[in-house]
Amino acid sequence: MFVLLNAFWSSLWSFLGGALVGGIAAFFISKRMFEKQLKENPPVNEKMIRAMYMQMGRKPSEAQIRQIMKSMGQ
Repeated sequence: MFVLLNAFWSSLWSFLGGALVGGIAAFFISKRMFEKQLKENPPVNEKMIRAMYMQMGRKPSEAQIRQIMKSMGQ
């Protein structure tokens, strides 16, 4: 009986330790992947909005740019 309990607790601790290490590793890997994606594909900024307006043949006013930035922030 004691041997079975000892095996149970050792396997439980192994499982919990593995889950903890896996969770920490997954956190740092996903954080690194997210930062890499942000670096490769930066969020839209005012300069990009101006360029899009110019490609459409329009000159945007500052109020339009601020309005778009505000709507994207929501």
